[in-house]
Amino acid sequence: MTTLIETLAGVPPASKLGAALKARAEILRLSEAAHDAVLLPREPGGLSHALRAALAARMCRHVGNDELAGHYDAYLAHSGDLDVAPLAHPDGTCGEPRLDAVARHADLLTIAPREATRRDIEALKAAGVREPDIVRLAELAAFVNYQLRVIAGLKVLKGVQ
Repeated sequence: MTTLIETLAGVPPASKLGAALKARAEILRLSEAAHDAVLLPREPGGLSHALRAALAARMCRHVGNDELAGHYDAYLAHSGDLDVAPLAHPDGTCGEPRLDAVARHADLLTIAPREATRRDIEALKAAGVREPDIVRLAELAAFVNYQLRVIAGLKVLKGVQ
């Protein structure tokens, strides 16, 4: 079975890179499991499945991966909760202070993660974001940014073959 990362990186299974990935199938399987865990957890807390999909698409667009953004847009559309759809785009807002603060923090974690400080966490709390949801947001941002980097790296390697 081809994983999302392999598909979006366009790695032909019969290539040298495809063979190398097959030898590391467990990593890709775990990446698929992490995708499902951060995007569709059983207990989403204050970050609904739709919000997670919108934020993931937003992060992808910040990095310029429209194909992966489209993957997350499909999850957002399937959720039926389009109130958060504007957050799927950089600079998009929905007018709800808590959700807009979450989106700004997702931007920071994607564009300039080293600049994130305790003050940013306090701003999230002041906007009404609970601590467990701050952790959930960090997990989502970490995974999506990992996914983006792996796909970009595989695309580079694919061109080197």
